Amino acid sequence: MKRAFVLIFLAVMAVAPVFGQDATQQQIDKLSGQIQDLLAAQSLQTQRLDALEKAVNDLRDKVNTPQVSDSASRDDLKQLASQVQEIDKKRQADRDLILKEIESLGKIPAATGRSKSTPVATSADNSTPTPAGPQKGYEYKVQAGDTVSAIAKAYRAQGVKVSVSDIMKANPKLDPAKLYVGQKVFIPDPNAK
Repeated sequence: MKRAFVLIFLAVMAVAPVFGQDATQQQIDKLSGQIQDLLAAQSLQTQRLDALEKAVNDLRDKVNTPQVSDSASRDDLKQLASQVQEIDKKRQADRDLILKEIESLGKIPAATGRSKSTPVATSADNSTPTPAGPQKGYEYKVQAGDTVSAIAKAYRAQGVKVSVSDIMKANPKLDPAKLYVGQKVFIPDPNAK
């Protein structure tokens, strides 16, 4: 029995290191797998850090470069808005002034006459020559806001029966769209022929 006991003891001792080695090998394999997972995670973290570093450097470069921008600041927009309002006020004042002048010009011919008109035998203005042969009529100096039709209307109100067509025929070089203040226009008098 002693012998059997010793044999069993020796067999147990021989088998025990094999079981111990197998458990140790499993632990080593497990630790090796965990180390590989940690290395992979570290590699991924390194890639993320590199990407973040690149993004930070790009932002730093953007911040450090001088801004050449087409965009306007809030103060620029406020200043522009106030300038536009100022221009609009001036435009409105000009419009009101023009309307008042037109209204006053509409009233003047009936009461006092359009302007000082002097009867002339021919036009003395070189810029608007009269047709061949002397004509009787009036020399008129263009005033601010005048149009050929307004001039004709003013003379008709004074009893001179003249039309826009008559004025244009008497002033062949006259451009009705380009009248200027002080320009002399010959007004023919059809009644004086």
